[in-house]
Amino acid sequence: MALVAWLLRAEHIHAERRHSSPLGRWGQLMATGGMMKRLVVSVVDDDRFFRESMSRLMRSMGYTVDIFSSAADFLGSPRLAETACLIADVQMPVTTGLELYRRLIDTGHAMPTILVTAFPNDIDQTSALKDGVVCYLRKPVDEERLTRCVREALKSARSPEEDL
Repeated sequence: MALVAWLLRAEHIHAERRHSSPLGRWGQLMATGGMMKRLVVSVVDDDRFFRESMSRLMRSMGYTVDIFSSAADFLGSPRLAETACLIADVQMPVTTGLELYRRLIDTGHAMPTILVTAFPNDIDQTSALKDGVVCYLRKPVDEERLTRCVREALKSARSPEEDL
């Protein structure tokens, strides 16, 4: 009898874990043509330490992560179309994070974007948020705030059909 109770409890715990992901039902996996696909979060930053830190954090949250050292590398990547959320540095050589975001919109590849910067200023922040950036965060990034921003970005990326 104790074994049956233990097995039932173990199954209940397993079911709770499946349905209580911090990413939500849609957040962990998306159905695509009968196949399941993990969400891709792309990180674009010229600072290797930041890219690797973000990669570890996003993976710990259950996301598939790709990292890029420049906007050009990201724009030339096959992962561009698969990216559900972009985290990009504002201050990068050649193309800034805000310029990357605007280029994505102009080329029909708009995606929820979080901008991060070690040098925040009100003008850039106002402009970015007005243009539709999900969050504008100061480095070093507060993990809890970033987590909320990623969830918000992924929520905004969902199509209405996925709520059915």
